[in-house]
Amino acid sequence: MSTQTSTLLSQIEMRDLVKRFHHQPVLNHLSLRINDGDLCVLVGDNGAGKTTLLRILAGLVRPNHGIVTIGGADPISDPQVRRFIGYVGHQPMFYQDLTALENLVHYARLYQVEAVQHTVIQAIQSVGLTPYQDQPVRTLSRGMQQRLSLARAALHQPSILLLDEPYTGLDQDAAAFLDDTLQGLHTPGRTILLAAHRPQRLLTIASHVAWLKDGVIHRHLPVDRLGEDPELGRYLQEVG
Repeated sequence: MSTQTSTLLSQIEMRDLVKRFHHQPVLNHLSLRINDGDLCVLVGDNGAGKTTLLRILAGLVRPNHGIVTIGGADPISDPQVRRFIGYVGHQPMFYQDLTALENLVHYARLYQVEAVQHTVIQAIQSVGLTPYQDQPVRTLSRGMQQRLSLARAALHQPSILLLDEPYTGLDQDAAAFLDDTLQGLHTPGRTILLAAHRPQRLLTIASHVAWLKDGVIHRHLPVDRLGEDPELGRYLQEVG
């Protein structure tokens, strides 16, 4: 891995990105740069391509055209880059009959984490699941499984977290706990890109908003400048 990569591990850049499904463009020459340490909320209507974009960044889907770099390196062609990425998608990716603790131990070994038991116990504590760590995952609520997913994604101390609609299906209490968990995960040197259909609650902790519309980033603004863009402001109010 290059010196440039090692010093900019949490910088994300996409240039002229195209992804088609059945000859229909979902991402249409999209460009976006997310700087080191940002917490960027990716907004857009259902079907706008938010999930596709995150999966490309995670190295799970190949674009048809364009360049994606994480710290200056391609996450698809350079497997080392993926070690610096944590990803939470729509599926929890747990063995349902194993306990929360057993699942995280499994992933910690896959990630080649040092001091596995200590790291896993700390991760479970960080998301408030210590009282439930010996329960099978299938017995945990949706909110608990989502918190466990965040703990899994952060186990190997990635410099980038990619989160796809983590608030989906959560009640108010679970969503409030997730707010606190995200704030705890947004540490110096870590960049978070979070897709949200209903982003309002995130504006108090986010640094930027990127609006995906018609296959491109229609707007990308710091949160403290949202008042300068009435169109984006109206959209955020409408989606609530």
